[in-house]
Amino acid sequence: MKNNIAILFFLVLALISCKNNAEKAPITNDSKEDVTEKLVVTFTDSQIKAIDLQLGNFEKKNLTTTLKINGKLSLPPQHQAQVSILMGGVVKNILVQEGEFVTAGKTLATIVNAEVIQLQQDYLENNANLNYLEKEYQRQKELRDDNINAGKTYQQAQRELQIVQAKKVTLSSKLAQLGINASKLSSKNIASSIAISAPISGYIQHINLSMGKFAEANAVLFEIIDNHFLHLDLKVFEKDIHKIKIGQSITFSDANDVSHTHPAKIYAINKAFEPNEQAVLVHAKINETTETLLPGMYIEARVKIDNNNTTALPTEAIVNNGNDHFIFVSVSKNTFQQIKVTIGTTDLGFTEVKVIDEVPAEAKVVIKGAYYLLSELTKGSGEE
Repeated sequence: MKNNIAILFFLVLALISCKNNAEKAPITNDSKEDVTEKLVVTFTDSQIKAIDLQLGNFEKKNLTTTLKINGKLSLPPQHQAQVSILMGGVVKNILVQEGEFVTAGKTLATIVNAEVIQLQQDYLENNANLNYLEKEYQRQKELRDDNINAGKTYQQAQRELQIVQAKKVTLSSKLAQLGINASKLSSKNIASSIAISAPISGYIQHINLSMGKFAEANAVLFEIIDNHFLHLDLKVFEKDIHKIKIGQSITFSDANDVSHTHPAKIYAINKAFEPNEQAVLVHAKINETTETLLPGMYIEARVKIDNNNTTALPTEAIVNNGNDHFIFVSVSKNTFQQIKVTIGTTDLGFTEVKVIDEVPAEAKVVIKGAYYLLSELTKGSGEE
């Protein structure tokens, strides 16, 4: 009997122990739902006012996909000039200053050279001789026609005339290269100096002269550039060449001042790779005139590739934590839930978004102040 009572007592204790263990066992969630996917944050009215939190809606936007490429500003060779002279001389006058705009044909400086005077004298003497030989040739021709003179005499007169005519053309050309009009030259207006003229209109970039200095023939005395014809030389690598077409619009900015953009349009694409690079040069015409752009400046450009009508939010509404991107939607008064998204094209202050979790189409999204909500959620987590 005692044995039966003992056995009964131990059975009761075992049942009580099993019951207690069952009550302490943890409750598992078979759906394995990640709590972080429903992270919410609640702010007070004063906090919302302090951060100027604002709500908005998803919008349909026509966003432009762009390709970012680098390059520099260049001038075509026909719009930059290095001015030199064919005949050296002593500098008499310098009539322009660096940075000054000059028109084509304007006199930049004058130089003195005794050879210039001699060249003019030779032309005048040759011209006088030419007048005499033309009359002599005509006389010999008439005598030849009448069989009065010998053929040799006529031919000699003809040869001398042709020599002097050729010399006139040569001397006239040399004087023209020095800026002297031979047809207006006479013994009364022989020039003692020659003018150095601007071959193109543009700005004086450099002056390599000084008063009284001997200017060497063929040395570069002035450099002139015309910035009105600046264009972009953009370097496009092989993987992106198929995206570029003539006529595409571009916006670009100076690499040191990306806040100011300028419009341009592609007008030519090179047909061969640059030396030692798998890239081609793409040329674009600037659609405006600006004094702040200079040859040789490095620029950043964005080529408009295509348009995409998509769901978008103001870029400020999207925040990132590590490599992930999030938005916040309103779930109740002053309470906001973090939603993970993927992003696409960014244009004109808006960014394409694709929501990973289901969100009602009419959901109110935090479009200003999302950064503060993320900071509150990640406070103390050690994440940026």
